[in-house]
Amino acid sequence: MPIIKITNLSTPGVDVFATLTEAQLRNKLEPSKGIFIAESPKVIKVALDAGYEPVSLLCEERHIEGDAQEIIARCGDISIYTGNRTLLAELTGYTLTRGVLCAMRRPKLPTVAELCSQARRMVVIYGVVDTTNIGAIFRSAAALGIDAVLLSRDSCDPLNRRAVRVSMGSVFLVPWTWLDIPLPSLHAYGFKTASMALTDQSISIDHPLLKQEERLAIVMGTEGDGLPSEVITSTDYVVRIPMSHQVDSLNVAAAAAVAFWELR
Repeated sequence: MPIIKITNLSTPGVDVFATLTEAQLRNKLEPSKGIFIAESPKVIKVALDAGYEPVSLLCEERHIEGDAQEIIARCGDISIYTGNRTLLAELTGYTLTRGVLCAMRRPKLPTVAELCSQARRMVVIYGVVDTTNIGAIFRSAAALGIDAVLLSRDSCDPLNRRAVRVSMGSVFLVPWTWLDIPLPSLHAYGFKTASMALTDQSISIDHPLLKQEERLAIVMGTEGDGLPSEVITSTDYVVRIPMSHQVDSLNVAAAAAVAFWELR
């Protein structure tokens, strides 16, 4: 595999790590050609273990025989770009976590029907745009027994670089796709829906009815305003997490972890 020493910011082939925006990386016009960036050796290894295809690698010189050695050995005949820490930070606009980035091919996403056929507990992420929250929700989903993740189109892309890093690679472990159908359509796949919201009609998250549901989709809303009223009224249940000390709610990532554990 070629190891290419970067001497300036215009080295051919490094634009994927530097000048391309997240939207350009996704390549909406031709999704099959889209890529994403995985950051840090641990996260890259999780992606490789999950079958994701590497395209090129960027790492500090000192990591070629160090943290990146195993990754390089597994990546086959791809280009390895390298340089000193200062130059790479100037190139990417940030200091590399553990000194390694990998550009990887985006996979073909499953359909909603395919995900539902294999799941008993799902989370629907509705309008959550913060990359840290998306990553944290995926990490909790992987750890706490959620079988699949559906996202509204106005949510953050799970393969955003920061979301991937915060998830510690959990975005590669839980199957996910975009939800392009109304929530009530999940009934056709045997799912009841439960929106996490504070309303007069909400039931406690430990209510026996929720545990008895064979298939349940937990709907989580935005960081600030929560779920829109039309979404709440379209679900089968409205669920609250009991609070103390006049605290009205939890951050969406924290609330998701509580919900996943209780409703697993």
